[in-house]
Amino acid sequence: MGYQPKFAITPRLLRLVEEISALREKILAATVQVPWIPTLQKDARIRNTHSSTAIEGNPLTLDQVRLLEEGQSLPTQPQRATREVLNYFAGLRFIEKRAAKKRITHEDVLGLHAVIASDVMDQGRAGRYREIRVRVGEYLPPPPEMVSGLMAELLGWWNLHSVKWSPVLSSAIIHYQFEEIHPFADGNGRTGRTLALWELYRRGFDTHHIFSVDEVYWQDRPRYYGALQTVRKQGGDLTSWLEYTAEALRLTLEKVWTRIQHLSAETGRKKIVLRPKQEQLLRLLRDRKSLTPKEIRDGVGVSKQGAMDLLNPLLAAGLVRRIGTRKSGRYILA
Repeated sequence: MGYQPKFAITPRLLRLVEEISALREKILAATVQVPWIPTLQKDARIRNTHSSTAIEGNPLTLDQVRLLEEGQSLPTQPQRATREVLNYFAGLRFIEKRAAKKRITHEDVLGLHAVIASDVMDQGRAGRYREIRVRVGEYLPPPPEMVSGLMAELLGWWNLHSVKWSPVLSSAIIHYQFEEIHPFADGNGRTGRTLALWELYRRGFDTHHIFSVDEVYWQDRPRYYGALQTVRKQGGDLTSWLEYTAEALRLTLEKVWTRIQHLSAETGRKKIVLRPKQEQLLRLLRDRKSLTPKEIRDGVGVSKQGAMDLLNPLLAAGLVRRIGTRKSGRYILA
């Protein structure tokens, strides 16, 4: 029969989904002109990483996570805490590069876990379904021999049936059921939240990758865990969980809208509508941190003059800046 989530569409849930839709449309309309998108993307990546790792007890502050994202080191901090954060950044890059993937497989989930849990597991192996029993508080997840089959059922629902529902709901369903199965010996929380975010990317809900719902979960961590436990107490009925996650997503979009208004006010009239090759260039800069003029030409596939035609508006809008000497200069995100 396969996995069939159980829930009801309540008036509260319907209202939340409608409010989310209205907020998202407002945000999309504002980001047609996008001098602030790279800033929002970087901010969301940092907030998602800090929040999701902090939920699991990582001690690094938001500012320290920001320093790691910028390539700096934290020699006085625990090596494991630093590794967890760097792994999570890598996990976000993993799903960003696969945002358009139509079908999610076991190999995708295992690959994501291998990135997120590398060198930070207390038990088990990164990128392998667990072979031991585990306990989460009072909850005892299914035995290891059932994990692969249960994950196959979840992936079957995700690939075939999730599109029948709003991504607001499908991402939350994937999030919960993954945690219910708890397929890995360690790192399930971080991986499950990343999979939920991946669904928002795949379905085109978070087109620019600027939402950080994990920030809301972290700000009231007891409520987050309580919402997961309530589903079990209610015999697997996901309704209350969907209401909780929808509320968290609405709060997330409200935060993003506030940040857009702030950045828009700072930018003033200096706006730019990005061309496809400029978007490609900004993605390259985000992934590689800095690029020489030749690396830009090779990476985007343009001539020397074509590269400058792409760069000049980005430099004028304050999205990109040049560093270094005249001969050895490089370009970075501002």
